[in-house]
Amino acid sequence: MMLDEPQFFAVFWGAMKIGAIPIPVNTMLTADDYEYLLNDSRAKALAISEELVPFINNIKGDLPYLRDMIVFSEDEAQVPFRHRFNNASPILNTEATIKDDVGFWLYSSGSTGSPKGTVHSQYSPVVVSERFAQKVLGLTENDVCLSAARLFFAYGIGNGMFFPMSVGAATVLNPNRPTPESIFNLLKRFRPTIFFGVPTLYGQMLDYKERQDRENGVSPDPNGNHELSSVRICVSAGEALPEDLYHRWKERFGVSILDGIGSTEMLHIFVANQPGDIKPGSSGKPVPGYELKIVDDLGLEVSNGEIGTLLVKGHSAAQYYWRNTEKTRSTMKGEWLDTGDKYYIDEGGYYWCAGRSDDMIKVGGIWVSPLEVESCLLQHPAVLECAVVGHPDEQGLIKPKAFVVPTEEHTYSEGLTEELKKWALDNLAKYKYPRWIEIVPEIPKSATGKLQRYKLRKTDKDREIALPNA
Repeated sequence: MMLDEPQFFAVFWGAMKIGAIPIPVNTMLTADDYEYLLNDSRAKALAISEELVPFINNIKGDLPYLRDMIVFSEDEAQVPFRHRFNNASPILNTEATIKDDVGFWLYSSGSTGSPKGTVHSQYSPVVVSERFAQKVLGLTENDVCLSAARLFFAYGIGNGMFFPMSVGAATVLNPNRPTPESIFNLLKRFRPTIFFGVPTLYGQMLDYKERQDRENGVSPDPNGNHELSSVRICVSAGEALPEDLYHRWKERFGVSILDGIGSTEMLHIFVANQPGDIKPGSSGKPVPGYELKIVDDLGLEVSNGEIGTLLVKGHSAAQYYWRNTEKTRSTMKGEWLDTGDKYYIDEGGYYWCAGRSDDMIKVGGIWVSPLEVESCLLQHPAVLECAVVGHPDEQGLIKPKAFVVPTEEHTYSEGLTEELKKWALDNLAKYKYPRWIEIVPEIPKSATGKLQRYKLRKTDKDREIALPNA
């Protein structure tokens, strides 16, 4: 439970060296989330940045498995880690392991709302570094990597740790929340050659610079001296990159964005646009070393242009989900892994995303379960029923939107929607709260009472229930 700092490397690689299993976890969660993760993983030790200790102190339930907590701080008097580090033996024997031994876990959100421990082998980082970092990005020891995605993400741990360490390159670590201003400062200060971001951040960075240009009365020169002049490649993943955003970025900074798709289960990107072969709006083509196929509900491959479920095969695939046999069997089908993404291939061999086969929402590159957001809203006394779906913002990026049926005592008002947003913000991680709340007379359901979120994803014109002007 550590911020992006050098000690993260020491704990992660040190644990693997002695045969222990490191499990990086999201540092933007709540005390209840951490209680679940500690008890589900049965972790005996917690390595934590001092700033995050209050979240652990706020846990109300029991932690029957946790035995030790190592706090990382600059204050030697308060925290014993630095003293122990300075007096430790320089010799550490390596546990006798092989490439198929369990190396580490990463937690992946699921459609049920409960995160799943995704178990990776020690070989997975080698595979993604060789296939994507070296063969697609051409990464060498002369590169400097800057990742907006943090080290606890599969995307971020590849960008900021596995990739640069695989070739002896440098990496820039940022323990603070990535904002447009802070990212531009890091770009200017450290002059990275590869920048890894997500579409939401790329949009925010463009808006930030365009606003600065207007205020300063200057016209941008994509060939001039700007914060990205050292960058040879930008990479995007986590959610689909809108075509317009790609063109705006290229026009403003003169640097292409390589959009791709990856997953926690595959550890990093396995389909991507590549230097000299970019189709804006698409996810690109298979990364060398990975095989893909798109199948129908019967498991048969579909023809080009037809939408089906994307399956992937590669040596970076996770071994299984911790304590979740049913999900392991339904997702990891022999050599193939079911991504849960709907895709089609065009005549040029480019892969295009067509949504999800479940109701999960990707927000700023992080999975959000609608069930979790709905459960939070239902605890508010004014909410009788609700349903949460993904909805595009003004830049075409997906964020949560809630449809709420109020109780009889409450009717629609601007105050109610704002009150519900604040309720969600106070009880959920910030990226999970619904950006829009729409009051509706009813939620569409199937004959068996199951929410039909797909009907709510339709446009207001085509929607099958009458919605008020809210």
